[in-house]
Amino acid sequence: VQLQASGGGLVQAGGSLRLSCTASERTFNSFRMAWFRQPPGKEREFVSAISWNGGSTFYDDSVKGRFTISRDNAKNTVYLQMNSLKPEDTAVYYCATFFSGSDYDVPGNYKYWGQGTQVTVSS
Repeated sequence: VQLQASGGGLVQAGGSLRLSCTASERTFNSFRMAWFRQPPGKEREFVSAISWNGGSTFYDDSVKGRFTISRDNAKNTVYLQMNSLKPEDTAVYYCATFFSGSDYDVPGNYKYWGQGTQVTVSS
């Protein structure tokens, strides 16, 4: 059971990046998937989530209108398109799945996590 996150990097403010997270097993296509991030010296925080079929999406207010989550179940992959990046978006970004509980924005409600990918936005 593995989630492989990729796509991070260094970008100037206003730029874009697309993160990818690929699951090792097709069974993850049945589960909600989410992105969290952990800024330097801070707690891990919710960014976005998507239902198993892509029909429902959720965003933190700080990224609404700038980030878009999507998934391609044929490729066992979820994406996070990040536009209009700001220095405060700098963080390690993690994908997560196998949600249980009532609150989709709580890290403890996800069982499996990717290794994280660093996003750095320079001003």
